[in-house]
Amino acid sequence: MTQYIYRFENILNVREQEKNETEMAYKEAVRSFEEIATKLYELLKKKEDLLAFQQERLVTGSSIDEISHYARFINSMEKTINDVQQKVVQARAKMNWQEQKLVEKNLEVRKFEKMRERDFEVYKEEQLRLETILLDEISSLAYNKREIR
Repeated sequence: MTQYIYRFENILNVREQEKNETEMAYKEAVRSFEEIATKLYELLKKKEDLLAFQQERLVTGSSIDEISHYARFINSMEKTINDVQQKVVQARAKMNWQEQKLVEKNLEVRKFEKMRERDFEVYKEEQLRLETILLDEISSLAYNKREIR
């Protein structure tokens, strides 16, 4: 009986390696997105706290310099928040793109695995057929040997 060898095994290995690399890139994109989104959340929370503090200071009374300082600081924060929001959008787009690539690679690998399964079934059927032929020949030889005696 011959050993089964899948003719596209090397291609399947390359595709699996590409899939693994794409999966790592996707995980990195997710990590990057989460990091940037967390930074945005922290900035928004800081701005909210600052606005609440400024409102409290306005109620209790504060100087015009202090109000002006907080206004400039909040404007600066809003610019930073806008920049980080753009980075979040870019990171999300990259993450989605990597996810799409990963889905495509998974499908590609799955197709080759299905082809291997079908090819192996054909191989097993052929081996069974050859084994049946061999057993028929052996039984025929044994019968002929008994007849000759």
